[in-house]
Formats: sequence, structure tokens, C-alpha cells
Amino acid sequence: MSNSYPQNALVVVADGHKAKLFRNHCSDGGLDLRKMEDWEPEDLDSDGPAGNRPKESSQQDTNEAIFAKQIAVRLNRMAHKNTFDSLVLVADPQTLGQMRPSLNKKTLSLLVKDFAKTLTNSSIDDIQRAIG
Repeated sequence: MSNSYPQNALVVVADGHKAKLFRNHCSDGGLDLRKMEDWEPEDLDSDGPAGNRPKESSQQDTNEAIFAKQIAVRLNRMAHKNTFDSLVLVADPQTLGQMRPSLNKKTLSLLVKDFAKTLTNSSIDDIQRAIG
């Protein structure tokens, strides 16, 4: 059985370095993703990751964890402003795991699907195929 997606769902495709935001324009449960914007890490030196980092973490690992938290915080703000009413997250397993603890109850209540896949460098067609 294929997946069903709400019309106008916010689809976030992320990894530790960038996030791409799309809207689903399909009205019959399918996927017709349209690009909205890209997010990149902001001001990593003055922010910190969610939770504690192991001592052996590299600076890159820490920066990726900070960015995962930044994505979650931005999604929480968007959910609070009712910018979306359904959310699909697609991220590499590490980023997805680091985002989850920072998502608030409202954002989590809007999450309809998530995928532990690395697709940030994929085309829209490839993303639709991978999660469709």
C-alpha cells in the first residue's frame, strides 16, 4: 500500500548541514512537492546542541547536533504560528534522532510521517519516489 500525504503538508528534508522545505500540492493523498526554502546552520558558535555531547564528539558532530536542534526550534515556532497543519520529516538517522527531543508537543502532534533517509542532495522526483 502506498503512503498517503495530506495536501499542503510541510515536508522537511534535512541532514546535519542543510534542510530543504517543501509543500505538498497534491490533493488526492499523493505527492507533488514544491520547494519553499532552504535552511542552513546559523550562528553555531553561540548556540549549543540539545542535551549533553560525548567527550569524543568532533566539532563537526557538535555542529550537526546544534543544527538539528535549530531545525526543531524553527519547526516549533512555525507550528505555534499555525504555518502548517501536518508535517513530514525526512532526515538521516542521526539528525532525525537529534531533532526529536527538541520538538514540542504541538509539533509532534502535527507529525504524520518520518523517514530515516539521507535525501538532501536528491532531486524532488527522487525524494517523492523515496518516500512515496
